[in-house]
Amino acid sequence: MKRSCVAIVSTLALSVFGSTAWAADIVETASTSGSFKTFLAAAKAAGMTETLKNSGPYTVFAPSDSAFNQLPPGTVSLLMKDKEKLAQILAHHVIPGKVTVADVKPGKVQTIHGDTVTLKSDNGKVTVENANVVQSDMMADNGVIHEIDAVVLPQK
Repeated sequence: MKRSCVAIVSTLALSVFGSTAWAADIVETASTSGSFKTFLAAAKAAGMTETLKNSGPYTVFAPSDSAFNQLPPGTVSLLMKDKEKLAQILAHHVIPGKVTVADVKPGKVQTIHGDTVTLKSDNGKVTVENANVVQSDMMADNGVIHEIDAVVLPQK
């Protein structure tokens, strides 16, 4: 009986609210993708989760887990212990506004950290500094995520 009530309520919720009844912020969207476990753990360790959950909008160039694995051995664990440096690096991957790949304008763009990153767009191939966008336009209700294949380190 309990099971059928849950099924009925779920079906009613979907029919009344549609399949997008529950909006997903950047953190929730990243966690459902499965490619950003390290990025999300780093955001939590750096105290940036709330920033990525607020209204934004933000464009996040999120390094995949394999991008973090390309860093020299021990780098991620060292960064996880240095909250300030970790927050600086993560903020270097976030720009204000909601910018889809089609909207990318080549040039320098200010990050939420206050420094800049260089975006390039060439026949649909988008890069941010030395990183390639490998999956784009993962929409969240407070922005968009683009998966990149390298961690972009600030020059400061």
